[in-house]
Amino acid sequence: MRKNLYRMLVAAVLLTGVNSMANAQIKGLINRGKQAVKNEATKEAKKQVKEQGMNALTKVAGKESDYEVNGHNYTQKGTLSIKSYNPVATGMVTFTNVPSNYEEFEEVYTEFLGKTPYGTAAMMPMAMAIYGRDRAEGEKCIRLINYPSNVNSVLSQLKEKFGTSQYAPENDSYHQPYLPAAVLEGATPQNAYTPKHPYTVNMRASANKHQDMQLYDGRVMYIYMMGKGWDTEQRSVEIIQVNEGELFKVFNCPSLYTQCKNIKGTWEGLK
Repeated sequence: MRKNLYRMLVAAVLLTGVNSMANAQIKGLINRGKQAVKNEATKEAKKQVKEQGMNALTKVAGKESDYEVNGHNYTQKGTLSIKSYNPVATGMVTFTNVPSNYEEFEEVYTEFLGKTPYGTAAMMPMAMAIYGRDRAEGEKCIRLINYPSNVNSVLSQLKEKFGTSQYAPENDSYHQPYLPAAVLEGATPQNAYTPKHPYTVNMRASANKHQDMQLYDGRVMYIYMMGKGWDTEQRSVEIIQVNEGELFKVFNCPSLYTQCKNIKGTWEGLK
C-alpha cells in the first residue's frame, strides 16, 4: 500500500517537468498522495496501540479470587468477558476437589464460578465427574449450569460414554469415564489422565467472536478449553448470558464429550 503511494508521488514529480500546464493538478495529486500516506501510517499506529493495549490488559487484569466450601478450595482468574471480544483473553480455574454433592456444586455455581463465563465453563468437567459417580446427582448439576436446549444432548452422550452395556462393556474403548480429566492440566493418555493437583482448567478466547442470539434472547461467547485428550488440544465451549448480571450458562459443548484418545493404563478418578 505505502509503496504504491510513494510511486504515485514520484510519478507526479516527474510529470512536472513534462507538462507545466498540469502543475495545479499535479500539486493536488501530490497533496492527496501525502495525505494518503499519512492516513495509512496513522491507521497502522492505531492498530499497534490497540494490540499493545489488549496484551497489557490481559497481563494486569483479572485478579485471582477464591472461594471455600466444605474444606474444598476454588479459585478463578481471567479476562474473558461477555461484553467485548478480546482475542488474547484468558481464563483459569483451579479446584482441590470435585464438589461432593449437588448442594456444594450449586453453592459454588451460584455464589462464585457461575458469575464469570470461564468459571461456568470450568464447571462442566466437574458436573461430568459427578455424573460419573452418581447419575441422579450429576444430572441435577448438568441441568443447573446448562441452557435448557443443551441439557438433553449432554445427558444422552454422557449416558453412552459413561454407561456400560452388552454393546459397550467396561473395557470397550468407547467407554470413557475419564473424559472429565481430559481437559485438566497435566492429564494425558500416557499418564492415565492423571492431572496435576490442585486441578486446573486453562482457557483462552476462541477465534469466533461473540454473537447476539435473537432467537434465544441472549449473547453467546466462545471459549477454548485446553486439554491433551485430543489432537487439537482445544475444546470449544459456548457460554450464554441472557440478561446482564445474571449467572452464565453453558449453551453448547459437544467438544467436551467427543471421543478422546484412549487411555494408557487405569484411570484413578478425581478427588
